[in-house]
Amino acid sequence: MDFGCSEVKVWKEALSAYQSRIQTLSLTKNKPNLISLDEFYCNQLPSILRQRNPNPFLTTSELSSLMQWKLTRGKWRPRLLDFVSSLDDAVVKSASEKAFQSLPDVSEAVAELTVLKGVGPATASAVLAAFSPHLTPFMSDEAMEAALGNSKDYSLKQYLKFVDKLQMKAKELSSESDSFTPSDVERALWSYAVGKSSSPQSNQDPKTKPIKSSKRKRKN
Repeated sequence: MDFGCSEVKVWKEALSAYQSRIQTLSLTKNKPNLISLDEFYCNQLPSILRQRNPNPFLTTSELSSLMQWKLTRGKWRPRLLDFVSSLDDAVVKSASEKAFQSLPDVSEAVAELTVLKGVGPATASAVLAAFSPHLTPFMSDEAMEAALGNSKDYSLKQYLKFVDKLQMKAKELSSESDSFTPSDVERALWSYAVGKSSSPQSNQDPKTKPIKSSKRKRKN
């Protein structure tokens, strides 16, 4: 599935396969916690954040679980988990509260979060995506590779380009009957890439061009 593909059906199929990809990855890559971590990140955390009105915030424990999800779904880097797990709760609460209040200014929101040790733009994007999936997608390697052709640049500048591309794609795919968020686009791209790498033949869509690069390093 090429990023330029405009067939809504193809994108919906990739997105609908997301959960099965998570389950397959947890089994084939020996990541038994991935299913529960993904449930926390995709369903529980957004609900928790929405309930904290009028000033939503994140706790150190929640940030630690989010980091576990990010590293388990991508490349495991234990030092990052150690860094965020040792952060003072008041500091995490303050930084996340300021970041959420900064939206829709994505640049400012990322800047507020990256003052935290162990939190770069990629982790900041995961925090923001949990709070505002309609605005800010997670900066996954697979989606970065598909949208920008590069999954090695984790700068704020690159993330802002990524946000623009996925917002435009979500708008393109949405209609009265179908609604896509930038986060939906990211998960569809991730799902397709993971499915293709695990079973190349069954995931080759004859209607779309294949993603050119098959070498996709998960380096979050």
